[in-house]
Amino acid sequence: MQTTGQLDLEQVGYVAVNYIDCKPHYSERFECLFCSRAKMIDTMPGFLGMQVLRAEDQPEPYLIVSYWKDKSCFDGWVGSPEFLEGHKRGFEDIRKAKAAGEEPPMTSRFVTYSVVSR
Repeated sequence: MQTTGQLDLEQVGYVAVNYIDCKPHYSERFECLFCSRAKMIDTMPGFLGMQVLRAEDQPEPYLIVSYWKDKSCFDGWVGSPEFLEGHKRGFEDIRKAKAAGEEPPMTSRFVTYSVVSR
């Protein structure tokens, strides 16, 4: 698990969860991408923290949980050049697999949540 700083739950108004399924051969690479991440997200307005979670029972997906002040801050991240910079290595791995006629080494599914109660 990776987290940035101390998370103040009182500030969290929006949570994004990215479910990442990795091919078995790609799991180590995927974890290394986060261990050496560009940290572009850390500079974004309204970003409050992030966790990268690995299930104890494989092959469940990894969860990338990011915490935001509100939806507009999250939308600002997803539409930013920093988002592309922060994800370029993973996007390149997917591009290379497709160019070689292979299945992508990982797939992603986002689910976003508004905080309704604490």
